[in-house]
Amino acid sequence: MRQNCTAIIVAHNHPSSDPTPSPEDFAVTKELVQAGKLLDVELIDHLVIGGGQQKFVSLKERGIVF
Repeated sequence: MRQNCTAIIVAHNHPSSDPTPSPEDFAVTKELVQAGKLLDVELIDHLVIGGGQQKFVSLKERGIVF
């Protein structure tokens, strides 16, 4: 944001190693999209990192509309 970015990718980990997005992850994504619209910054994707067989989940790949 300090560098006048036009888009961001957000990523965070789940300590449980299960990258399945939680209801809170979806809520935060929605808030980030709304804030991005105010600032004219596109949310490209929100990644949830895990540690098992499935290393991460992309909310964009899951069909979440940004």
